[in-house]
Amino acid sequence: RSSDAEHGDWRDFFWNPRTHELMGRTATSWGLILLFYLVFYLFLAGMFALTMYVMLLTLDDYNPTWQDRLTTPGMMIRPKGDQLEITFSVSDTESWDGFVQNLNNFLSPYNDSYQVQTNDDCPPDQYFIQEDSGTVRNIPKRSCQFNRTVLQECSGISDPSYGYSSGQPCILIKLNRVIGMLPGKDGQSPYVTCGAKKEDSAKMGPVKYFPPNGTFNLMYYPYYGKKAQVNYTQPLVAVKFMNASLNSDISVECNINSNTLAEGSERDKFAGRVSFKLRINDK
Repeated sequence: RSSDAEHGDWRDFFWNPRTHELMGRTATSWGLILLFYLVFYLFLAGMFALTMYVMLLTLDDYNPTWQDRLTTPGMMIRPKGDQLEITFSVSDTESWDGFVQNLNNFLSPYNDSYQVQTNDDCPPDQYFIQEDSGTVRNIPKRSCQFNRTVLQECSGISDPSYGYSSGQPCILIKLNRVIGMLPGKDGQSPYVTCGAKKEDSAKMGPVKYFPPNGTFNLMYYPYYGKKAQVNYTQPLVAVKFMNASLNSDISVECNINSNTLAEGSERDKFAGRVSFKLRINDK
């Protein structure tokens, strides 16, 4: 009997035919509470939409309103290896063929024939400033040519293996893009220097830089953004290892040197520098 009574109580709670209550509430009560929540959530949605609308009014398609960035941009290398590691065997074509393909794909937009069609032949060692004229946009902004042939022995043209077949590999270095950055003053372009960690300094041997002195010329700056500067070609520096020791790990670090950019701090390992491991095996 007690179970029948409990069953009846449960049924009455769900629907009470005497009071016409569904789950303890009359139809009027349910209607009022649903109306309250409908108005409440519509109000929240309206507040969210208004906040988004006001925020979008502050944004510009071409210039970031807020730029939360490091004072010194990061650097990265090509070809991309696992964990910033370039390991290959000179005699094993398959071990470095992927690196060569990676470099070929990466450098295809730098072909001279494409650059001459899309970009300007700019005067070097000075910024390519293209300001807007008041409210009139100077868009699309032009870009300076960076021709693949500037990389000389590391262009993949005279040596299609980029030195990997002879144990003199080329590594390309790029500086991360930062809108509006001016990385040098007094006509002095920033330049790259690479060195080995102390214990590996004797193993690294001499290196060659292309363009000469490993410079990111000032004419490629400032960068105005992907939308404003559609054909922007990021400058590169190639480092060719001429006589690195075989069959040993070499820890290499490349740094950007500039008279306006601050040196990277110990807290950020990628600000203004990039470290990678190089290992050239003979078999």
